[in-house]
Amino acid sequence: MSENEVAVLTLNCWGLKFVSKNRKERIIAIANELSNTEEYDIITLQEIWVYADYEYVRESVAKYLPYAKFFYSGALGAGLAIFSRFPIIATEIQPYSLNGAPIDVVGGDWFVGKAAASVIIVHPILGEVQVFNTHLYAKGGEDGPEHNRAHRLVNAWEFAKLARRAAELGRYVIAAGDFNSIPTTLPMTIIREHADLTDSWLVTHPFSNAPSDTTPSPQEAIDDFGVTADSPVNTYSAGKGLDRTARSFCGKRLDYIFYRQPHTFSSTELPVLHCKESRVVFTHEVPGAAFSFSDHFGLKSVLQIQTPGAPPSAGDAVFSSESQTAWSTQPSEAPEISEACATTMIQALTACYRFSKSRAQKELALFVLCVMLLITTTVVSTWFPYPWMNPIFILFTVFLAWLGTTMLYEGFIYGQWECNALMNVVEELEVYKQGLELQSGSRRRY
Repeated sequence: MSENEVAVLTLNCWGLKFVSKNRKERIIAIANELSNTEEYDIITLQEIWVYADYEYVRESVAKYLPYAKFFYSGALGAGLAIFSRFPIIATEIQPYSLNGAPIDVVGGDWFVGKAAASVIIVHPILGEVQVFNTHLYAKGGEDGPEHNRAHRLVNAWEFAKLARRAAELGRYVIAAGDFNSIPTTLPMTIIREHADLTDSWLVTHPFSNAPSDTTPSPQEAIDDFGVTADSPVNTYSAGKGLDRTARSFCGKRLDYIFYRQPHTFSSTELPVLHCKESRVVFTHEVPGAAFSFSDHFGLKSVLQIQTPGAPPSAGDAVFSSESQTAWSTQPSEAPEISEACATTMIQALTACYRFSKSRAQKELALFVLCVMLLITTTVVSTWFPYPWMNPIFILFTVFLAWLGTTMLYEGFIYGQWECNALMNVVEELEVYKQGLELQSGSRRRY
């Protein structure tokens, strides 16, 4: 790649041990595909939970991406990894405060510890660039229920704050990953507006989010609308029961690459990042096999660096005069989400808080019932006339003890944790909303 371009790839590898189909074969195929090209400068992978898989990919791309980081979080790991052509000088992982419930073993989000991982790289032209990789909470979809969607809202708010803070510290920001949200949803609005992130796909496909009267073909959905998940073209999605949104648009755009300039009050002109190319990749099947590389497709974006005053070279993306003026000096005010958006978030989180309170009370009541049944079973078991009944009641008491302990943890420890986390964000948003109202009043006065 040219030194004036940064090529970024993001891919959800679907690499959960014992659960993901054809995991070993697919990881080998992904690594081979990446090793046969040197077109990427930064790669962010999600759902690469097995460390041996990460090591295999790292060794395969080490010749042109010598710097890499595997991130740990939760009980099973975050499943996040970043590979870079440029030196990594710092790393960080920030687990999200809400990641589903521990009782939701099938969903598994609580156990893997969804998080925002990042590295700071040193680029020869841009200087420090903070690269984020994330995978937001999965459940909830576009239709709720609200108590599930609220966890992803919290994820989005916390991620947006991290990206915004990186830019306020004077760094360029590149943020990629599986956000488990289509572009028009509230979590994506929060991320774009609060962190002032630019969606690379929309730069090169500006009408991608426009409503359409017709359902696109599966290939049009990929090429024109950036569909990366639940596509009929993907062997793991074909024939799967999909929701209304996925059926209407032949899949969903859930994977993104964002970028932004540093936020600075200096009038010094800085190099400008602009997306030159963005396309969905890894859409073909694994060579020699009848399955896809993952249940997601990958997304590639090429970010072009325009240095102030430098004449454009052949093949450069076209920068309008308005675009150059807008980005050459940074705004004096930080971007903000709207009051309406903040209000909607508060309402959603408050609804989740009420649901969590009610659920915790029911779980604690079930714990009390389990204790009473254990006492009753212990007393009654001494009067059993038949010895063969004892093993049955032993199993029953083991089940009651497990259920009671689980309900105690769910209802008291986790329930209180969830409610506190929700209230922290609600109160933070209330203060934020008051600040917006004060700023709006100040502008009207002056």
